[in-house]
Amino acid sequence: MIELPDLLAGGLTAGTLSALALGGGLLRSRRRQRRQLAELATLRTQLDGTVRAFTAEIDHLAAQRVPAAARQVAHPHLDVPGPLQPLTVGTPLGISLENVLLALQSEVVAQRTRVDSAAQAGMRGATREIQAALYRLQDALRGLQQQYDDPELAQTLFRLDHENEQSLRRAQVAAVVCGAWVGLAREESHVVDAVTGGQARLAGYQRVQVHNHLEPGTALVSHAVEPVAIIVAELLDNALRHSSPDTDVVVGLEHVHHGVCVTIDDAGLGMTRDERDRAQGLVAGDAPILLTELGDPPRMGLAAIGRLTRQFDLGVDVSSTSPYGGVRAVLRVDSHLLSRLDPEQRPPAPSAPRTTRKAAPERSGSTHAYGTETPLPRAAGHESPTDTDGLPQRRRRSRAAAAGGPAPARPAPRPEQAAAALGALQSGTEAARSGPAGPAGSAPHTQATTARNDTAAAPNDDAADRTSARAAAAAAEDTDQTDHVEGGAAR
Repeated sequence: MIELPDLLAGGLTAGTLSALALGGGLLRSRRRQRRQLAELATLRTQLDGTVRAFTAEIDHLAAQRVPAAARQVAHPHLDVPGPLQPLTVGTPLGISLENVLLALQSEVVAQRTRVDSAAQAGMRGATREIQAALYRLQDALRGLQQQYDDPELAQTLFRLDHENEQSLRRAQVAAVVCGAWVGLAREESHVVDAVTGGQARLAGYQRVQVHNHLEPGTALVSHAVEPVAIIVAELLDNALRHSSPDTDVVVGLEHVHHGVCVTIDDAGLGMTRDERDRAQGLVAGDAPILLTELGDPPRMGLAAIGRLTRQFDLGVDVSSTSPYGGVRAVLRVDSHLLSRLDPEQRPPAPSAPRTTRKAAPERSGSTHAYGTETPLPRAAGHESPTDTDGLPQRRRRSRAAAAGGPAPARPAPRPEQAAAALGALQSGTEAARSGPAGPAGSAPHTQATTARNDTAAAPNDDAADRTSARAAAAAAEDTDQTDHVEGGAAR
């Protein structure tokens, strides 16, 4: 039998042991709680740092990277800054931020295209109205030219007509850049007529020297005539604008394996490599055209060439340097755009430079060659002097000048002689416009109703006729004025 003191001692011992066990567990629990609190504080600190870093990254994205990405759409050479923390590159966060920039750029491109398309549509409508007004003014000026025989008034009217032609060309180029049709309906025409027709639309056309080395009768199909004239006019305009006024622009017409090439050489400053690459990209017509990328004010010539080359399957190259240190521009017309006209039934315009192919191979002294003087224009119905072989030869300003001696003074024509010559010229021009084929074989003047209201038609030979009339009027007014060529000019 256990006694009471032993029971008490055992109970106290058990209680003590239980108290000790409970105390140890409590201590361990408190230590674990303190560690958890420390870890929680550490995690909270890390989370706060991550939030601050993410906020800074978003602020950097909004303030620096997004504007730079938007600017890069218009200026590809600009760089977009990277993230603030390089360690985020390649992480899910970094990939997500890059996707934001790509989506932004894609949307900016789409919006720019839509806005530019709307602007081009508005400009197309405006240029239609301008072209219609300029065509009405052109008809009024031609009516006045045919109505009055006064040489001074005729010269003024011809000058106004030429200024109106230049304004019409600018409106036509703007319409083409905005996606409109070229605006003129033409029949098949000689290549040389299309080239001189484009030349006659420019200020300073007297500086252009055209050398025709094509076979007689080389012509363009009807739908390629006006595009070729527009492209030649714009290439010549660039050459004239970017070269000294006392230099010439040389144009050569040559046969090549796949068709015909029109080569334009100027003596300007040329272009840098970046300018040449940009110009070649525009004339190739590979990239879409945006008005906002054409400068202020917009330079539409090369952009119009790009539209036409892509639409009519033509080729233009401006990546070469001319022999005179400037720019060489080459227009290539492939064989499927070429035709042939009978040079006897439908000869080129009287003012067009005669082809060197007419010269007999055995001739050596008077054979035309590239770089020789361009023949002076002949009025319709007048025959040029012939050599002993019966072939036409070049006319010079004076025999004495050709021989190296002093040129004799040219006698001043009497007023009645000048009036009679101008009247005969106007009568011949009117006959050429009204008949099915004029005395020089020019194409008829066709103007449809829709073309009158929107993009009126024009004759093949109007530019040459107007330039011939300008030459006659200038000669009647000033006997000392230099002879000039109407459609294919030589100073």
